[in-house]
Amino acid sequence: MLDVQKIREDFPILTREVHGKPLVYFDNAATSQTPQVVIDAIVDYYSNYNANIHRGVHTLSQEATDAYEMARKKVQKHFNATHTHEIILTSGTTHSINIIATGFTSLLSEGDEIIVSALEHHSNIVPWQMLCERTGAILKVIPMNEDGELVMDVYDQLLSNRTKLVFTNHISNALGTINPIEEIIEKAHSVGAAVLIDGAQACPHVKPDVQALDVDFYVASAHKLCGPTGVGMLYGKEEWLNKLPPYQGGGEMIEQVTFEKTTYAGLPHKFEAGTPNICGGIAFGVAIDYMNSIGFDNIAAYENELLEYGTQKLLEIEGLKIYGTSKNKTSVISFNLNDIHPYDVGTIVDKLGIAVRTGHHCAQPIMDFYKIPGTVRASFSFYNTKEEIDALVEAVKKAKMMLS
Repeated sequence: MLDVQKIREDFPILTREVHGKPLVYFDNAATSQTPQVVIDAIVDYYSNYNANIHRGVHTLSQEATDAYEMARKKVQKHFNATHTHEIILTSGTTHSINIIATGFTSLLSEGDEIIVSALEHHSNIVPWQMLCERTGAILKVIPMNEDGELVMDVYDQLLSNRTKLVFTNHISNALGTINPIEEIIEKAHSVGAAVLIDGAQACPHVKPDVQALDVDFYVASAHKLCGPTGVGMLYGKEEWLNKLPPYQGGGEMIEQVTFEKTTYAGLPHKFEAGTPNICGGIAFGVAIDYMNSIGFDNIAAYENELLEYGTQKLLEIEGLKIYGTSKNKTSVISFNLNDIHPYDVGTIVDKLGIAVRTGHHCAQPIMDFYKIPGTVRASFSFYNTKEEIDALVEAVKKAKMMLS
């Protein structure tokens, strides 16, 4: 059982008002809010040991290096990677995906096939399209059904000995669907394909075990996990990361440099050119500690309770339709109200102090499937309450009355 009111005290932003109303923050799928302990870690870094890492013998540099590498170990433990050097600290999920998509340029040939799902965020579509343009590989798509679930029978048909890469999100950011990634990974491996899982939306709700999943690459962002923006992680199996060339050149990722030839550092530094977001990496580790102190089983149970309550209450509004009705989903409700544009609903709801997301949520192919311009998306976190959901329901009713 979660003491939600006590948890809410950890988040200073939840005490503010918007348009004279108490803030109700239901845009957690875009970014979670930040607890005071993470804010304190950021302030502590810049106040007490701000220095570049890995490059200095002076005390501040050593302290910063130790804190940064300790954060990497926390990420390794959290995701249960075999080795610390299998964790690459990046600027976020998009950066992580692009490292792999760029690296595979030298490993693919014309006519090779890669598979993506219809439920993807643009960041897990566009880099692969670019890869296909560079290599002549062919992009294939696992289709979705009306419930927002992947059609796995078609996935079986798409797989062949030409399949080299499969990538899908763990959980859909637009619909909340939890994809059957264990089945996707196992079947891809049966034809010799590598698998990348976009875990950006999953990591706030579940605790992935990359070894149990036997996944080749797993990516995530700190800002979905109560951490800061601008930092994330790429997990890759050691053998795969060793096969891939560096993503970019610069300081930190080298072993030796001469004008005749440069040799590269080993993992993880081969993929970490330049000065990283040191403070962000350290705060990422603190955020992981915070989330684990609450417990992901507790989080999942409570958020499922919010999902069921919110679904029931919103469906009592005549003319409201929910998109994404998979039985296996997380605490995201995407909906529209009659023929009213989602932007108009979101604008009125905001005037009542409630933050929701409107639009296609960087998942335009999903909206094209449903033949809609976008949705209103309410995404719940463990610090939200049923009373806040009640406020959302009343705000949507008011929007309906004003816009109908």
